[in-house]
Amino acid sequence: MKFRDVEIYNGESFTVPQCIQRIDSYSTHGWQVRYGGTKMYSDGQYGGSRKALELATKDLLNRIATLPAPIGLKQVPLPSKRNSLPPGVSGPIRTHKSGKVPSAHFSVLIPQHGKPAKLRTVYIGTMYTYTIKREKAALEKAIGLRQAAEAKYIEDATRARRKDALALKRALKSGALTL
Repeated sequence: MKFRDVEIYNGESFTVPQCIQRIDSYSTHGWQVRYGGTKMYSDGQYGGSRKALELATKDLLNRIATLPAPIGLKQVPLPSKRNSLPPGVSGPIRTHKSGKVPSAHFSVLIPQHGKPAKLRTVYIGTMYTYTIKREKAALEKAIGLRQAAEAKYIEDATRARRKDALALKRALKSGALTL
């Protein structure tokens, strides 16, 4: 888990885990947990900045243990997309290589947690074998590939977050890290 050092309005310094933000405004001072929604831990309500940060950190650890990791994958197509295909699926793409019969395929972007995305193709057919039935079957396969990749991405991201949260919990418990 990533941390950053934060100095607040009164000069106190804290080591703060990601997903917790400091809010200092005219009307409020406190720590806000931003993971699966938001919750504010006000300094005045919880007995000071340090206690509020401890409670916010406990809440964050609980949320990580129970909620799937938030991901940045697009869930709906961009408004500028000119077809009805889901995000991560493009096509049908027609190719023509010199000396070969033109063919068509769908292109699928396969996200991988912690690694660059891969590009996969789902073959439809050549100009002689291309049919609407083959196109629909290839589209179903492409959408299935993307959905499976998204599910694995979420699973891997959640597993990584929970591993980081466990390390944070152990560090806090042993006193190796103070907030």
